[in-house]
Amino acid sequence: MVTSGRTVAPRAAAGAAATAGTAAEVPAPLRDALQTYLDHLGVERGLSANTLAAYRRDLTRYLRFLAGRGLGAPGEVREDDVRAFVLDLRAEHDGAPGLAASSTARVVAAVHGWHRFCVLEDLSDDDPARAVRPPAQPRRLPKALSTDDVERLLEASGLGDGPVPLRDRALLELLYSTGARISEVVGLDVDDLHLDPDAASVRVLGKGGKERVVPVGSYAREAVEAYLVRGRPALAAAGRGGPAVFLNTRGARLSRQSAWAVLRLAAQRAGIARADDVSPHTLRHSFATHLLAGGADVRVVQELLGHASVTTTQIYTHVSVDALREVYAAAHPRAL
Repeated sequence: MVTSGRTVAPRAAAGAAATAGTAAEVPAPLRDALQTYLDHLGVERGLSANTLAAYRRDLTRYLRFLAGRGLGAPGEVREDDVRAFVLDLRAEHDGAPGLAASSTARVVAAVHGWHRFCVLEDLSDDDPARAVRPPAQPRRLPKALSTDDVERLLEASGLGDGPVPLRDRALLELLYSTGARISEVVGLDVDDLHLDPDAASVRVLGKGGKERVVPVGSYAREAVEAYLVRGRPALAAAGRGGPAVFLNTRGARLSRQSAWAVLRLAAQRAGIARADDVSPHTLRHSFATHLLAGGADVRVVQELLGHASVTTTQIYTHVSVDALREVYAAAHPRAL
């Protein structure tokens, strides 16, 4: 039976296959529309390989869900299909809990983007996801380390002899000094470093291929110089040579996963509470929070972080109750 151009008969038979966990065969029109969208994101918008992989994973899950409901092309999808998918993401499957609200919001954003693209490419007459919103999620303040914790972390990263401790200290010093993303730092080449003692800086390539120059503090500059002189040559000798700043023990570019492990080990050595929760983004959050607490303008911090909108940066402008009391006591004429 065909109604309004869409096949609905297979739905009853495929009802059990309509869960997110199935491996339903995705019809060619849906697969082709996904690949065209990913090509667009990679070429026209310059998204990174990691971001594209996340889009592919989330949208493949969505297309399998649609296939399980008997749908075979973008133009057949209706609003109730999209809403059913969002509910399915949150539902328990085989004893496994559904996605958290934040993860669901990420998937729904990918679905919105794909459907908008399908309309623009005349693969669909309308956008069935337009009115579908992700579940509300609690507002969470970014986790930041105290300045004392950061100092202990950086000290712990350089413990030991040889080129690896020098590399690890330089890596974490640079992450905290610049607030850069872990992918931006491990992606650095030697030519991206400008280590002039009076105006040290680093050129990083951010999201969407946008380049920015970030100042580097004296502690990070000294740590990087020590690594370049006494550590990197020994690591480079194990490989074929290359422009990467941070190398592994085989002489190749250090991976994001290895850099994460460096930070995790340093946090454990430093005795930081909940060390397993410390991530490269923790240092980025700490960088922004400490700058703002020190009086930096939020728009300056926005530029340093490479945020497209100041709204994203404003989540770091929270202050503690103690800080509020101190300002109130110092500024209000009737506070004391």
